[in-house]
Amino acid sequence: MATLQLETPYLTTTTDQEKNLNLDEDDISPIEEVRLTVTNTDDPTLPVWTFRMWFLGLFSCALLSFLNQFFSYRTEPLVISQITVQVASLPIGHFLATVLPTTKFRIPGLGSRLFSLNPSPFNMKEHVLISIFANAGSAFGSGSAYAVGIITIIKAFYQRKITFLAGWLLITTTQVLGYGWAGLLRKYVVEPAHMWWPGTLVQVSLFRALHEKEERRMSRAKFFLIALVCSFAWYLVPGYLFSALTSISWICWTFPKSVTAQQIGSGMRGLGLGALTLDWSVVASFLFSPLISPFFAIVNVFLGYAMIIYVVMPISYWGMDLYGARRFPIFSSHLFTAEGQRYNISEIVNDKFQIDMGKYEEQGRINLSTFFTLTYGFGFATIASTLTHVGFFYGREIYERYRASYKNKEDIHTRLMRKYKDIPSWWFYLLLVVTIAVSLLLCIFLNDQVQMPWWGLLFASAIAFLFTLPISIITATTNQTPGLNIITEYVMGIILPGRPIANVCFKTYGYMSMAQAVSFLSDFKLGHYMKIPPRSMFLVQFIGTIIAGTINLAVAVWLLDSIENICQDDLLPPDSPWTCPGDRVFFDASVIWGLVGPKRIFGSLGNYSSMNWFFLGGALGPVIVWLFHKAFPEKTWIPLINLPVILGATGAMPPATPLNYNAWIIVGTIFNFFVFRYRKKWWQRYNYILSAALDAGVAFMGVLLYFSVGMENKGLTWWGTNGEHCDLATCPTAKGVMIDGCPAN
Repeated sequence: MATLQLETPYLTTTTDQEKNLNLDEDDISPIEEVRLTVTNTDDPTLPVWTFRMWFLGLFSCALLSFLNQFFSYRTEPLVISQITVQVASLPIGHFLATVLPTTKFRIPGLGSRLFSLNPSPFNMKEHVLISIFANAGSAFGSGSAYAVGIITIIKAFYQRKITFLAGWLLITTTQVLGYGWAGLLRKYVVEPAHMWWPGTLVQVSLFRALHEKEERRMSRAKFFLIALVCSFAWYLVPGYLFSALTSISWICWTFPKSVTAQQIGSGMRGLGLGALTLDWSVVASFLFSPLISPFFAIVNVFLGYAMIIYVVMPISYWGMDLYGARRFPIFSSHLFTAEGQRYNISEIVNDKFQIDMGKYEEQGRINLSTFFTLTYGFGFATIASTLTHVGFFYGREIYERYRASYKNKEDIHTRLMRKYKDIPSWWFYLLLVVTIAVSLLLCIFLNDQVQMPWWGLLFASAIAFLFTLPISIITATTNQTPGLNIITEYVMGIILPGRPIANVCFKTYGYMSMAQAVSFLSDFKLGHYMKIPPRSMFLVQFIGTIIAGTINLAVAVWLLDSIENICQDDLLPPDSPWTCPGDRVFFDASVIWGLVGPKRIFGSLGNYSSMNWFFLGGALGPVIVWLFHKAFPEKTWIPLINLPVILGATGAMPPATPLNYNAWIIVGTIFNFFVFRYRKKWWQRYNYILSAALDAGVAFMGVLLYFSVGMENKGLTWWGTNGEHCDLATCPTAKGVMIDGCPAN
């Protein structure tokens, strides 16, 4: 994302640059990208705590948390991000500034201070806080609160119960725990100029662009409305009338009786060769909108995706029959027995919600499809390569900037922020103590529902705390954020195997607390650049997070209790959208790392111990690239080899499918290469606007379809609504493996 803002020349005019040149050196940022994007001025008199901000902020937070949780269970889980609200709220804010009364009044009990529903024209600071509210509603871009997945797998996959109170405490504490120590780290990773957070500059650029004066017939607001209506109307076709347009896997249609052809051509359950879509929710699911991804990132993802899907996978499946690959589907996140049958997980869970070793021995070891196995292997490699890549290519830069952040005097932006009241440290200490206390109460008194012992909470919190500062520094200087999800579940799986919910709770407290802390600091840097009062930033983030988590849980419970067989893809109709692909992977992870334990999967008692070599390979890869770079410094293309991106290209698979990647790469290339190169003026004005409108149109029509026809199961039945027509793609090809609906081999 860091390069994206450098590709938008309209954001900084020649006049702006000339002004910067004339400024005293103390009044400019030491980071060139920041100088080109962020203004060096501020108006502290602009009101931010306005009725407009609270109304639009709370509404957008509630709306996005509802929509994102609603879509999270669907086969194509569209994530509505803050950019949609960022674009849509601007004309609404201006409209409210026009129609609301400007009359001033007093509120009893608040002294002689005057208030107004409309104190001034709608300003950029209000707009920023509304977007921060929306960002909380989309769980900082994740869609919904991570801990909702725990409630989902308990109710939908394990068929057990968890109370609303336990679920709410779990979601709330995991979302805000990291805020406590993140607030105390602001002076290290927010205030220093050299901690510049490249990703936030995209938002700064968009805010500045949106608040330019409109002088054209086709304003951004008008374009947004037209595109939204078109997106809304079109989604009726793939969303209801002709759902086969969601995955146009023409190879399956051409070879309806060939297992191999369908394995190659299925976009949803195969390698997706030639698979296309006319459904925006497919394009933007899992990888988010391709319109906001820079072209260099799309190219890196394409290289990794093509290498893994079209080179490694065919060799592993047909060439090597790796781990008995042909006994299982070529692309699946399900778990299997050695005979290729679905593993009956409920059979190996006892009444105490722990593993029943006797039943486990009866069914035998858990087997994974080759793709699912390699997914974990490349995941191991990605984690290791990220650390060594950042260390070798950015280590000196990070160290120098970290030292400079202490030695250098405050830059212009930090000095401008001194005009506002800072947040007292005791706010963060209090939040941290209360959150840990409530979490301990959850682990002690509701342990039968969450399984995690109290020491597990403290251990997870310690891991998250220790990693927050270094990972924040990495993100603030390189825009790369290593995750702790695999590490945390691996550690807990070794320490306490046999307890699936304890494992996912440990992972959520350890991984999400750190991730939330980094997102919290990133938003604070955005507020730093936009000169938002720190107390306003904190309150909006905190209130938005609580509201969003509560709505996420309410929507999740409603859908889990009202939709029959939700998440059970083998029991749902072929065209049902409620397959929960993300939660399926989350459930599988709870089985692999928690219930059965890594020792029986990736250790000496499992089939996949060799996958651990991916850690070593991933760690050594960037070192080799770095050595080549030092040996051949004239080869400028060598440092462009980004192994973490290439190895992690398919990190969203599963639950993402080749169809998602095909569509994302094609659309992203069209807009961020061809349109950007040959129609740059159009791209500058309307690219982000189009992305937001497409997301919003699909979201509103999706909800309308559910309430109008989905709740009463009023569907159409014809060839165009009968799934992808690649039924044989899930069939094994090994001799002697018999699966219902598949031809005998």
